[in-house]
Amino acid sequence: MDDFDDIPVAVRDTPVLKKPAYQRRIFWIAGISAGVVGLLAGAIAATLPMAKIRSAEPVATIVDPPALTEPDASMLSPTEAVATGADSVEATDILGHYPFEEVSRDALVSIAPGIEMAEAAATAYRSMESAARADGVRLVPVSGFRSKEDQKYLFFEVKGERGQTAAERAKVSAPPGHSEHHTGYAVDLGDADAGGANLSESFENTRAFQWLEQNAGYYSFELSFPKGNAQGVSYEPWHWRFVGNQESLETFHKGRS
Repeated sequence: MDDFDDIPVAVRDTPVLKKPAYQRRIFWIAGISAGVVGLLAGAIAATLPMAKIRSAEPVATIVDPPALTEPDASMLSPTEAVATGADSVEATDILGHYPFEEVSRDALVSIAPGIEMAEAAATAYRSMESAARADGVRLVPVSGFRSKEDQKYLFFEVKGERGQTAAERAKVSAPPGHSEHHTGYAVDLGDADAGGANLSESFENTRAFQWLEQNAGYYSFELSFPKGNAQGVSYEPWHWRFVGNQESLETFHKGRS
């Protein structure tokens, strides 16, 4: 009772009003509902940033690896072409000489006793020879078509007779199967007025060579092995080839560097 006496009169005399039971239940349910709603709202809010972050991440795609294809032989070096088995002209050269198919004997015609060329080349040569003679120059064909068997002797037998290495011999004569003479489009020329210069570099000092330099192009002939040629073959001012039709042009220039 002593404790009760210590409470001020105004306070202890104020009646405590209690809400009816049903109101207290309503407020209790409302409070719980508000709490649940708040928890759900917080959970949803918490997941929104992560959803945004995930949506911003790039989606990885799976790309099939490129299909493996055979290499283009035109883009390979000779060594690469051999390694891959590609069919490449450059892959079969020998000491700077390219391979050539041997022309059919039926396609050859004579330009001088014992000397033949493919028909188109022979026709062009005769016209060129006549034009040179009109200018006072006498061209002489020294060698035209040569078979692979002929070339075997010129390369291997002469190499042995002179004690040359294969590389030394290849500077002045192609291995069999790799001579332009096999095609019927190549011809070795001399000067009838300077026979001592035939098949030598001194041929460049003859009137015949000087005339050829100025006029051979009109008849579709070109020097095969000029000075410093890319094949590394010795300079041959006497060796000329015909490139006056599609077949001859492709024979000497298609795929060559």
